[in-house]
Amino acid sequence: MEINQLIGIHEEQPFPHQLLMSWLKGYKRPNDKILGLKAQGILEPLKRGLYIAGPSVTDKKPDVMLVANHLLGPSYVSVETALSYYGLIPERVYETSSMTTKASRSFNTAMGLFTYTRLPLPYYSFGLQALRLPSNQYAIVASPEKALCDKIVTTSGLALRGIRNAYNYLVDDMRIDESALKDLNTNMIQEWLSDAPKKDSLLMVVKMIEQL
Repeated sequence: MEINQLIGIHEEQPFPHQLLMSWLKGYKRPNDKILGLKAQGILEPLKRGLYIAGPSVTDKKPDVMLVANHLLGPSYVSVETALSYYGLIPERVYETSSMTTKASRSFNTAMGLFTYTRLPLPYYSFGLQALRLPSNQYAIVASPEKALCDKIVTTSGLALRGIRNAYNYLVDDMRIDESALKDLNTNMIQEWLSDAPKKDSLLMVVKMIEQL
């Protein structure tokens, strides 16, 4: 099969350098071929060692949440990106935000900006789920409860010192509907509190939701 066809078949997922090299094993100078594929728009790099099919092959792009998982691992999609996906916040999100156990960093790619914020273990590992994408692939994404907790935990200078303070932040500032908050599993959040950063703020969120 021609290399252009192989790349086109993988239009809905990012692929690593090692896989690309396996497709080019018949070439004497595979790295030169890769440079040529990039120049022709057949191959588009996201970062060193990770590629997607280029515009000369397809107009389709992989799902940004799948790309986020591949750009830096371990990681999972969270905060505004996940909250917007679940319909909890009304704003359209212009960057893809994830959590990681590694150092915080960002990637400005052909598919937009991807940011990663460091979280400590074991809190990092709570409330994650494999979300099935339209491409029948799976991305690791925070549950609605974890995405909300991550937003509070990672917002610099934010401290929710009372129930009214928590209500004002979630309903007035973030514009989350009360009905959506009522649907959240507060028992799940309580199970995370002992290992969570900003546990006092998260406790105020739990108490506020339970009073709605």
